[in-house]
Amino acid sequence: MKLHWLLPGYLGMFLLASPAEAAKLQSWRFDEQQNRLEFRTDEGVQPKAQLITNPTRLVLDLPGTTLGRPMVNQSLSGAIRSVRVGQFDRQTTRIVVELAPGYTLDPAQVKVRGISPTQWTVDLPTPQRVAEASGSAPAPVAQSSSPPPRPSPAPRPAPTGATQLESVQVTPDGFFVRVSGRAPELKVRRSSDRRKVTIDLPDSTVSPQLTQSEMAINRFGVNRLIVTQEKEAARITLEVDRQAPEFRAIASSLGGVVIIPTGNVVVSDRRPSEVNPASALVTPPSTGSTPAAQPKIATIEGVDLRGNQLVIQANEALTYTSGWDRETNAYRIALPSAQLAEDLKGPTLDASSPLLRIRLRQENETTVAILLQPAAGVRIGQLSAAGQRSLSVPLERSQIGVTPPPGGSTVSVPTASTNPNQPLPTAPRGRIVVVIDPGHGGPDPGAVGINGLNEVDIVDPISKEVASLLERQGVQAVLTRRENIDLDLEPRVALAERVNATLFVSIHANSISMSRPDVNGLETYYYASGERLARTIHNVMVQETGARDRGVRQARFYVLRRTSMPAVLIETGFVTGSEDAANLSRPEYRSRLAAAIARGILQYIQQNY
Repeated sequence: MKLHWLLPGYLGMFLLASPAEAAKLQSWRFDEQQNRLEFRTDEGVQPKAQLITNPTRLVLDLPGTTLGRPMVNQSLSGAIRSVRVGQFDRQTTRIVVELAPGYTLDPAQVKVRGISPTQWTVDLPTPQRVAEASGSAPAPVAQSSSPPPRPSPAPRPAPTGATQLESVQVTPDGFFVRVSGRAPELKVRRSSDRRKVTIDLPDSTVSPQLTQSEMAINRFGVNRLIVTQEKEAARITLEVDRQAPEFRAIASSLGGVVIIPTGNVVVSDRRPSEVNPASALVTPPSTGSTPAAQPKIATIEGVDLRGNQLVIQANEALTYTSGWDRETNAYRIALPSAQLAEDLKGPTLDASSPLLRIRLRQENETTVAILLQPAAGVRIGQLSAAGQRSLSVPLERSQIGVTPPPGGSTVSVPTASTNPNQPLPTAPRGRIVVVIDPGHGGPDPGAVGINGLNEVDIVDPISKEVASLLERQGVQAVLTRRENIDLDLEPRVALAERVNATLFVSIHANSISMSRPDVNGLETYYYASGERLARTIHNVMVQETGARDRGVRQARFYVLRRTSMPAVLIETGFVTGSEDAANLSRPEYRSRLAAAIARGILQYIQQNY
């Protein structure tokens, strides 16, 4: 289908950024003729791109970037309907390019390129009609192999209302109804037998692209959701239990309607796939004067990896909270009123698995926590009920590549020395203070691996030797702890700020399941300003130790986010890895690793101070 762009030329808006430590989005524009998005920041950024469906939209996140103003929505014409720019969370600006219903993109043809660390372009291919929506007739519904639970509804009239209902999605809080056109009026009613809740959108029509008019829910006391076209309104009907709470509908500022059960439930005014993952309990508390019955304790009987989804099964109905644990950088699913079966084992993971690790933990007598660490390029999707007694966690592999800026200064690092016997560089004159942070300590031994090898016994001697080597070369080295004592994260950051540190280096050892001795190697993490430092140290470690290279990554660890100076977190190897554990248990290897870390720090100082 040939597309006609009705508004040629550049569409854009220049944004004023408020003062902050993070990078600021200074400007952006979308060229309709070339299908190209361009944006600039005042500091180097590393965009993260993903393609989301229903409706199709390209989501571009700029970590460590602020917008400094309310969300901006630029309406377009043709297959690309709008470009939105907003603040997703405190440290992330999000750009969303949304397509019109019935169109999609080939993710392999989306090109994100860095002209420089502060200037990026995103080239989109020509949007194509989805196969089901070709032609002028409404898209046919895919036939199911099993008979439908009820007769199919009568064909919907062609959309003529001022508002179109385009999709309905289940969220951790309730339901999100995607609409186009003007904000709809809302009428909510409950039947006298309390078994049905109807939400009418007057002067609205159901979009022909809405192919799923019925949904099995089994959450919030809702058994089924049905979308129908009435004479002068689009209608959503919830078939509910008599004991289900009341529901209310709220017009959202994001182009839709939020339907939520009333009660002690957190409401999020975001689209389901854009929710900042810190969700409320999906089952609201009972209402009324009669005391609520104590919930049954569900036994988690299975946690299985089935292709691109993780399925959690129990013998009773499940409720959950979920979101990213910002301290461990793992995705945490908490299941209250639950316990682990005695013989429960998690799924077996290999090099091709979408998860790097999974931890099943009984946090107390009635709470189970499941911690997930996705593999590189894997996104954890929105949890959903796979049945009343099971949950499904989508694991979506990204298909969009990001091309870094050519020769950008934020990723340019010096070539590391391959001779560990070469004298260490000396620091330039002037006050250089480096805080060395040995991870964990005291009652927290950190990771425990092969033959009882624990993290603290590795990072303590390495950290002390790094500090000693730096001192000899004229750098003032400050250890966050010299003894094996308990120390929270906040005091570590506070010490670095108090001594006005030049750099912050946190040293750790990694772990995974004991059944994965094949996973070995070095990892180095940064958050915002520490990328060059991370790459410099990492390159030296890899070349001087011969360890496997697992790369440099960006992460939201507390000590990286809260420090104002360049900061990195080093994972010196896996205590559960057959190669790494053997090396890390040897004092001579730990000394070689300490010398490599010190050399990388000194090289960075020579290059930048």
